[in-house]
Order: sequence, then C-alpha cells, then structure tokens
Amino acid sequence: MSPAFRLKPREYLGEPSRKRRLNEQLFRTVAPRYDRVTRLLSFDRDRVWKGGLIKALPDMDAPVCLDIACGTGDLTRRLAEKYPRGNILGLDLTEPMLDIARTRVPFPHVRFQLGDMADTGLESRSVDLVTGGYALRNAGDLPEVLNEIYRVLKPGGRADFLDFSKPPNRVAQVLEIALLKIWGGFWGLILHRNPDVYGYIADSLKTFPDRRRLAVLFEEAGLRVRSVRRYFMGCIEWVTVIKPDPAASSCQEMEGA
Repeated sequence: MSPAFRLKPREYLGEPSRKRRLNEQLFRTVAPRYDRVTRLLSFDRDRVWKGGLIKALPDMDAPVCLDIACGTGDLTRRLAEKYPRGNILGLDLTEPMLDIARTRVPFPHVRFQLGDMADTGLESRSVDLVTGGYALRNAGDLPEVLNEIYRVLKPGGRADFLDFSKPPNRVAQVLEIALLKIWGGFWGLILHRNPDVYGYIADSLKTFPDRRRLAVLFEEAGLRVRSVRRYFMGCIEWVTVIKPDPAASSCQEMEGA
C-alpha cells in the first residue's frame, strides 16, 4: 500500500527543492493508480493525444530518445515500439513509478534511470528526440530544465511536450484552474480520501507560465517553437520545439545564393 499523501501542494510549489520533495512524495503515492487516474481525468483521451504525438515523430532508424518524467513508461513504451533499433532512456524522479515502467516496458533497447530532468547526466549533443508527458509543469526550475534539454539535444534535434496549458487571459485562467481543482479534487477524494492528491494539478498550473510566457522561455533556452496543438478547449497543449542546426542553416543559405 502506498504511503498517505499529507503535504499541502501550495506550500511547496514556490521553491525548487521543496517542489522536488513534493513531487517525490506525491508520485510515490499515486504510482499504483497513475495510469487509471490519467484515463479518468482525461475522459480516456490521454491515449489518443500520446498516440498522435508519437505518430508525428520523424521516421528514424536508430535514434537516441529521452523521455523525461517518464512515470510508468507510457510514452517510453510507444517510443520503443516506434523505434525498435533506437536507444531509449526513461528518466523519472520516483522509484515506484520506474518499478512499474520496467515491468511494462521490458524491451532490450530501453533503460530506466532515477534522476532529475534538470540534471540528466547525459553527454551534450547526444540525444535526437526528447519527449515529456505532463513533465514541464512539474519541473522545480523550468528554465534549468529547458537549458538541460537544449544541452543534450543534437543540433536539429526535436522535443515534444504534452501538458496542461495555461491561457494568457486572467479570467480564463481562473475558470480553468477552478474546474481542474474540482475535477482533480473529486478523484483525489474517491481514490485517496484526499482532494490535494489530484488537486495538485490545479495548484501547479497556478505557478506555471502561461502559453505566451512558455513560448518565450523556449526561445530564451535556444529552442525554436515549431508547432502547437491544443485539446480539450485549450486545457491541454502539445508543443514541438527544435534545437536549430547552424550547419543546416548555412547549407540552405548557400543553396539559395
């Protein structure tokens, strides 16, 4: 049985190390029910969104892939199936999540590692593709995570993120956060007798940058936004970013001269 979740999210979201502690305890608690509650919260649309994300990734023979905040390995498994000759790493902060992932994704070209997405330990310019399902919103220090993603991506590399989206309009923000608080709190009470367990989604969205600010943070980290797609009346956002390849740009300029 998972330990009871007792922390108050609002008290831990303002400082990176405290947010890390919050995430460790929260996701340790929800690990056994994570897949079920993700389906419930999304009205079973999560699998469709993730399927579309993976389908849109480029055809590559043996890419190096990094799935940050991989959780129980849902996106990691899809990466493994799309790239049977790839080298795929699932990274997560919580060992109970990784225990489930290792059972669900027993592929020889996949490995799972306990670690922080702000400090992957990977070599610079070593990764072709980065994915993250509900990852960036849980970052302790988001600019640090984006800088780390830029560092490990090869020039021309790509990153795709699926997460809750915060609208720039203040009224829309208040409405969205209130609805998420009610919906998440309901399932927290049903499954854990604690509304804070999934009410955390709404709390974390309060401190997450809105869409416009997030795009600016990508650009400041050197990552170029390639495309954005939204679901659920804009509550969910899939963002694709690219690490520019100066060499490729130079070749295109020479061809156009």
